[in-house]
Amino acid sequence: MAIVSSADAGLKAAARATILQLRAPQLTARQLEREAVRLVASSPVPVVISSRCDVALAAGAAGVNLPAHDIGIEFARGLIRHGLVGRSVHSVEAARRAEIEGADYVIFGPVWASTTHPDVAPAGVEALSRVAAALRVPVLAIGGVTQDRIAECHAAGAAGYAAIRLFE
Repeated sequence: MAIVSSADAGLKAAARATILQLRAPQLTARQLEREAVRLVASSPVPVVISSRCDVALAAGAAGVNLPAHDIGIEFARGLIRHGLVGRSVHSVEAARRAEIEGADYVIFGPVWASTTHPDVAPAGVEALSRVAAALRVPVLAIGGVTQDRIAECHAAGAAGYAAIRLFE
């Protein structure tokens, strides 16, 4: 999963990603909608929108990814009835809760130190392994994922990974 902040960045990343997450908290709702509509219309891979069910619906996106402290999965599912609903989590307990609440996938991390969240301590590969073993839904690793660490993510049981810098 490539996490991108614009349609242009998403279209560049789509050549190497299996799914795109549009995450642009600095944009207004209208600006985000424009970027999402453009990205969804042009992307060869599915697009989810970070945190904004309304924008995901308006743009015809594949779904939404909810940050850890966002609205409940059940509320998002009420809006995004047939699309993907994912949750970003930071612990085994939060991952289990997300699965019970109906998440289609979870993004767990940061696994390693991350320049985008320098104030958050990395959980480590062992924690990723515990999360992956505890769930039936796919788990994506995030945080400090590099080309050299992808195999380690898979070896820990992750279905894949999410990254920003890796796709820039």
